[in-house]
Amino acid sequence: MATKMVIQQPRAIAVTPSSDQWTTSICECDSVNECCFSVWCFPCFACITARDHGECLCLPLLDIFGLIPPATLSMRVSTRRRYGITDTICNDCVYTFFCGPCSWCQIRREMKARLHPVTLLNNRPMG
Repeated sequence: MATKMVIQQPRAIAVTPSSDQWTTSICECDSVNECCFSVWCFPCFACITARDHGECLCLPLLDIFGLIPPATLSMRVSTRRRYGITDTICNDCVYTFFCGPCSWCQIRREMKARLHPVTLLNNRPMG
């Protein structure tokens, strides 16, 4: 009688950073180049960020039509929903009204921070 032996190979485990908070604060700057670009050429920076987010390149140009910039507000809300970030629409309104370029920088940093969220770990038994 033949005996069957089952051999199971170790598998990798996918670990994703899951945080319900922004990875950076509104005024945190991780790249001087991006911060300067957002201040000195804000429309270009906002349009590039919107495109990289998967939206229309010209979406930020709609911000000229409101007291609270509608495109910036919608991008903040979209980013929060995409990454499961807990915040309030009130905070989004305040940040978009008073800190437009900083808000776009925070959105860009969040996209970069969560672009490569999967880390593979080897699941080999110790011993």
